[in-house]
Amino acid sequence: MTKALPALMAVSLLLAGALWLALAHGGNHALLWALGAALGFTLYRGAFSFAGGFRQLLAEGRGAGLRAQMLMLAILVSIMLPAIQAGTLAGAPVRGIVFPAGIAVIIGAFIFGIGMQLGGGCASGTLYTAAGGNTRMVLTLMFFIAGATLAAYDAERWADLPALPATSLPELIGLWPALLGSLSIFLLVALGARALEQRRHGAIEPIFSKPAPDAPRRWPLAVAAIILAALNIITLWAAGRPWVITASFPLWGSRLVAEIGWDEPAFWAFWEDPTRTEAFLRPLLAERSSVMNFGLMLGAFFAACLAARFKPEWRLPWRHCCASVIGGLLLGYGAVMASGCNISAYVAGIASGSLHGWLWILPGLAGNWAGLKLRPFFRLDR
Repeated sequence: MTKALPALMAVSLLLAGALWLALAHGGNHALLWALGAALGFTLYRGAFSFAGGFRQLLAEGRGAGLRAQMLMLAILVSIMLPAIQAGTLAGAPVRGIVFPAGIAVIIGAFIFGIGMQLGGGCASGTLYTAAGGNTRMVLTLMFFIAGATLAAYDAERWADLPALPATSLPELIGLWPALLGSLSIFLLVALGARALEQRRHGAIEPIFSKPAPDAPRRWPLAVAAIILAALNIITLWAAGRPWVITASFPLWGSRLVAEIGWDEPAFWAFWEDPTRTEAFLRPLLAERSSVMNFGLMLGAFFAACLAARFKPEWRLPWRHCCASVIGGLLLGYGAVMASGCNISAYVAGIASGSLHGWLWILPGLAGNWAGLKLRPFFRLDR
């Protein structure tokens, strides 16, 4: 019974949160809370990590994580791209995540990529591992938020860097060329990752079958990818836009700055932008990405409790702590500067047909490669 208490507590918090949100902000917010919880549960059970997938590819020549990402993106693009172009999904109005593509995206994605390898995770990975009991990732998350807040404060330095206007590929070249072109790229990347792994290791790690016996509770990567894609599509329908994570991080940090009295973030250029002002002024739990992020963390906490793996380790090597601090700051600053993270720019951007999502990929991978070269200094084993 004692071992079941954390799981029961997680369920109680999830139910109480859903009920409160339904009463205070309506059923849609309760649904987003539940979707966040399902995303967190799936990420944890599938150990679905973008940072880990990039690290395995670049350092070990293993392509399972990248192939699972391509599977998820193929499902998303096939359904979300036509829906966003039509402006409706199952009767609900929807829009994509389309931002300018320019120097800020390139620099921000590169910085974010370094942060992924030093901090130990991406945006989704940081949330679900921190909630799952990884204390180093709690530290990364704290400085992730700090870095995002610093980028918001510093927006006047980078917001006017040269950029192409917000460009939707379906509007530029047509829906079918954009859709078929995207699917072709995903297939080529998956086949390339498979060929690299075959050449380096002589065998291919499966993504559709169960993983190694030492991780009996983990779902196959393909199962997690398919479920994550389905939850992304439902999020598009429920929220009216794709799943995003880091939009809430500068908000959390700026609210804290205002509460402490360090500054007045409402007068920062970042929050004076008409597209962000409303989010800053409304109650925190009325902001949809915050609702989903909190739900995601509770869902991951519940999954960790069910797996009996919620075992925080409070004694951390100082080098690991330094890596989390530096990595977190880079993650936060890079995500805001690039108009998104691995979810908001890479996944949501590409699924929306945004040029900035495609532009994010190469500098993001280059940043991951640079971060890998720095990991030995901090004695990060992998």
